[in-house]
Amino acid sequence: MKLISIVGARPQFVKAAVISREIAIYNKKNPDNNIEEIIIHTGQHYDNNMSKIFFKEMQIPEPQYNLGICDCSHGAMTGRMLENIEVILKSVMPNAVLVYGDTNSTLAGALAASKLHLPVAHIEAGLRSFNRRMPEETNRVVTDHLSDFLFCPTETSVKNLHSEGIGSISNCFEKLPLVLNTGDVMLDAVNFYSRTGKSQINLRYFLDAAYDGYYLTTIHREENTNNKTCLKNIFAALRSIAKKRQVILPLHPRTKKFVSMFNINTNGISVIDPVGYFDLLNLLRHSKAVFTDSGGLQKEAYFFQKPCITLREETEWTELVEHGFNILTGANKNAIISAEKSFDSKKLDYSGNLYGNGHAGMAIIETLGKYLF
Repeated sequence: MKLISIVGARPQFVKAAVISREIAIYNKKNPDNNIEEIIIHTGQHYDNNMSKIFFKEMQIPEPQYNLGICDCSHGAMTGRMLENIEVILKSVMPNAVLVYGDTNSTLAGALAASKLHLPVAHIEAGLRSFNRRMPEETNRVVTDHLSDFLFCPTETSVKNLHSEGIGSISNCFEKLPLVLNTGDVMLDAVNFYSRTGKSQINLRYFLDAAYDGYYLTTIHREENTNNKTCLKNIFAALRSIAKKRQVILPLHPRTKKFVSMFNINTNGISVIDPVGYFDLLNLLRHSKAVFTDSGGLQKEAYFFQKPCITLREETEWTELVEHGFNILTGANKNAIISAEKSFDSKKLDYSGNLYGNGHAGMAIIETLGKYLF
C-alpha cells in the first residue's frame, strides 16, 4: 500500500514524524502487508529553521518531492500546489493521501486527491474557530468535506463534523466517510520527543537571576503581523510584561519583516532566531506561561501544564478556554496584561485528559491498514 503524506509547515512536520514512526512499527508487525510512505513537501515554509531542521532532528524520511512553492499569495500558492501535486498523484496513484491540519498545503492536497478519486485522510479533522475570515478556517472546513477518513483529536471536533452532516452519529464505522476520535498526534510527538529529543539551546542564557523565570512567546498569524496597530499593541503589552518577567520571542520570518517595516519597538524583549522543535519543547518545559497566536503551541502548553494567553479573538481549541487553561485576548494591550496578571496568581488543575492517550498515530495507521488493504 502506498500512502502519500503532504506537508509544508512546521506543525505538519511534527505530525508527519509521528505517522512515519507508526508506519515503521506497523511494517514490522505486518511484513506481508507493508505500507510505503511517500512524502511531498510543498515548500510552504522555506526558512531552514522552519523546515529542513525539522526533517533532520526529528528523523523524518527525506521528502521524495519538494515543490519549493512559497512566498506568494494564498490563491497563487494554493493553485501552484494543486497543479504540482496532481501531477505527482497521477504518476504514483497511491492508495490514500494524508493531509494535516489547516494550511494551503492541506487544502491543495485534499483538492488534488479528491479530483482524482483518491481517498483523503485528514489528520486533525473537525476543528472549528467559526471565523471564516481566517484562511485556516476555510482550509480546514473544505478539507473535511472532501475527506474520506477524518481523524479527530477531540470529541468536540467529532461533534463539529456531525453537526455539518459528515459521518454517521449512530455507527460511523460501517461506511465512509469515517469519523474517528483518535486523540491528538501532537500529544504523541510531545511524549516521544520529550524523552528522546536533544535540545541545543542554552537555558542558562535565559534564566536571568533578576527575573522570576520567563514567558515563551510566538507571533506569526497574518491578522497580527500584517496589521500595524495589532502588532504594535502586542509588542507594547510584551514590553510592559517584560519589566517584571523575561519574555523570550523566537521571531518568525514573517513577523521579523513586519517588525522592521512598522518600526516596532522590541526593547526589553529577548528576541531570538526561530528554533527547532526540540529547542521549542525545552523552552516551553521551563517557561512560566505562553503567549502565542499559534494553534499547536496552545496545546503544547497544555501538555506541559503551562497556562496560555492566545493573541487571537477565537481558537479552534475551544476546550482549553472552557476549562480555564487558555485566555483569548486578541491584540488588545490591556487584555493581554490583565490575562498575565490573572494567570500569575491562579492555580490550574491539569489532571484531566482532553486529547487522548498519546497513541493517536497508532490508531490512524491501524485504521488505514484495516480499510485500505
